[in-house]
Amino acid sequence: MERRKSKVIRIKDRMIGGDNPILIQSMTNTKTSDVQATVEQILELEKAGCEIVRCAAYDEEAAEALKEIKKQIHIPLVADIHFDYKLALKAMENGADKIRINPGNIGSKERIKAVVDMAKEYQVPIRVGVNSGSLEKHLIEKYHGVTAEGLVESALDKVKIVEDLGYDQIVISIKSSDVMMCVQAHKLIADKTIYPLHVGITEAGTVYAGNIKSAVGLGLILGQGIGDTIRVSLTGDPVEEIRSAKMILKTLGLRKGGVEVVSCPTCGRTRIDLISLANQVERLCENYSADIKVAVMGCVVNGPGEAKEADLGVAGGIGEGIVFRHGEVLRKVPEQELLSAVQEELDRITKMK
Repeated sequence: MERRKSKVIRIKDRMIGGDNPILIQSMTNTKTSDVQATVEQILELEKAGCEIVRCAAYDEEAAEALKEIKKQIHIPLVADIHFDYKLALKAMENGADKIRINPGNIGSKERIKAVVDMAKEYQVPIRVGVNSGSLEKHLIEKYHGVTAEGLVESALDKVKIVEDLGYDQIVISIKSSDVMMCVQAHKLIADKTIYPLHVGITEAGTVYAGNIKSAVGLGLILGQGIGDTIRVSLTGDPVEEIRSAKMILKTLGLRKGGVEVVSCPTCGRTRIDLISLANQVERLCENYSADIKVAVMGCVVNGPGEAKEADLGVAGGIGEGIVFRHGEVLRKVPEQELLSAVQEELDRITKMK
């Protein structure tokens, strides 16, 4: 897949844009001023594979807390700012590696200039964020409603404000909960700017609905080579956002590494608790970084043959199952030992690689 070539931007020790990998982002849902809870959540996100994390700097106490949070984490920290420009200044003073603002709701030109001047001084990139829910009234009137065209015009207007103040370390985010509007907006803006794009479907919903909407939307956007960082926005544990983002990138061939688990949908031939086993295997495989495929199949009739391309697989029988590699049976084990058998073989395979 040929990716859109965007300007390269540094965020702490990470580079986005250009030919750099698409990075996975999430946002904490703890109270930012609760340093311990926020750090604990970020460390869990890091463990899951999060590469950039955003925290809401909603008051002075939250902005101050960023200093202590920064000391205990290992990935770039983005401060999310709304309305109060002083919080943007405070966040940068306390070590924010990037700030997310909408220049349209920061206030006067003097206030925006103060933020941009400090960003220049500290070399902090600015993510200019525009959502369909915050589209300006004149653009809604111009385009007869909230549209992709309006989102793009709004975003480019905000970018120009920052550019006119002499700063070009910019990342753009244009999001909507309307999947197809979001896709169209990214198509339109991709050729109108050189800046990196942070992509995602905002307010996507619960883990169930949000995953489907995000997979469709991000798949269509990323599949056109558009996007430099991504977030899967889910109402739930943000660790689920990372798991989903990794799977989307891997499915599109935009990321390698990590075990891919495939499993059959089950049928009347299934005689073991395959649903439980498949979920346990999936969780187990998150602890391995080898680029291999593991298959969890319901029966020995079709299992080894259908999954012969798998580096490792299990297939159920009656109260037992077989373990196989590339379609060749290795051994037969009782049902309750299938998970441990998978782990043993994973350990063996990863030592060989």
